[in-house]
Amino acid sequence: MTPMSSVALLSHRSRSRTGAGMALTAMLCVQLGLAVSVGLFDDIGPEGAATLRLTWAGVVLLVLVRPRPSRFTRRGLAASVALGAVTAGLTMCFMASVARLPLGTASALEFLGPLGVAVARGHGATKLWPTVAAVGVVLLTEPWQGAADVVGIAFALAAAACWAAYILLTQRVGDEVAGFAGLAVSMPVAGLIALLVAGPSLAADLTPRLMVVGLGLAVLLPVIPFALEMLALRRLTTTAFGTLMSLEPAIALVVGLVALHQTPGLAPVVGIVFVVAAGVGAERTGARPPRAAEPTRPARRARPALAVPRTNGADA
Repeated sequence: MTPMSSVALLSHRSRSRTGAGMALTAMLCVQLGLAVSVGLFDDIGPEGAATLRLTWAGVVLLVLVRPRPSRFTRRGLAASVALGAVTAGLTMCFMASVARLPLGTASALEFLGPLGVAVARGHGATKLWPTVAAVGVVLLTEPWQGAADVVGIAFALAAAACWAAYILLTQRVGDEVAGFAGLAVSMPVAGLIALLVAGPSLAADLTPRLMVVGLGLAVLLPVIPFALEMLALRRLTTTAFGTLMSLEPAIALVVGLVALHQTPGLAPVVGIVFVVAAGVGAERTGARPPRAAEPTRPARRARPALAVPRTNGADA
């Protein structure tokens, strides 16, 4: 192996590890945010909790990023708006499923979305990891237990379809739009859609305390994890990212146990072993090659990742 090829291999592995670390941190933030959101269901319901988070997230990103039209191509803007619609569907459907199913079960069913992306886009040995993850998902879901909440399962499967679209659209937005400008368009769009669906019923139940809690939740979920996922998808293939998401049901199971006292049985614990193995395999084989420079497209030229007001120095 030549020195140059060794350097390229090390760079490839570094991108893979960095992307995997971002994805893992995003998943932890998601599950912690969901566990906290469950406490709001009695006050404003699952749709209200989702709407409060998405609306605040849109406001926060508009203030921090301040997207400018010059950052967008027509295709990039269209992809950002589509991502916002999918984000609203993903968030609201999943919150509805969590209101009816254990957190680990809902997350396992939702994972069928990224697993489908991994299977469709994978090739060669990479196909092995979705298979291993699928076994883990079955063990975590325990379909043999009988009487299941059909409505909860339907919401979780709808969230799975939205998550598959979210993965593909997030990578497209990350490729088309510099920095977090795409996210600063998609999140307000998601907030507006959520307000149209649940805003009228939410308004009567809001209090100053709920507004403050909603702002904190918006930062924990979705601002931080969605930004990390966009950065991760710039470093990983969709197959690797989708398979790495197999860790999410396991994280949800642990968070559900600690925060919500949802005790898992033996099968879900064994399922954790399978999804962790799949996640490790994805991390080792899934770095996304760097994109070639395109000097003829000024709108896609490298810019600072996040335009943050000088007054606070915050970082998303």
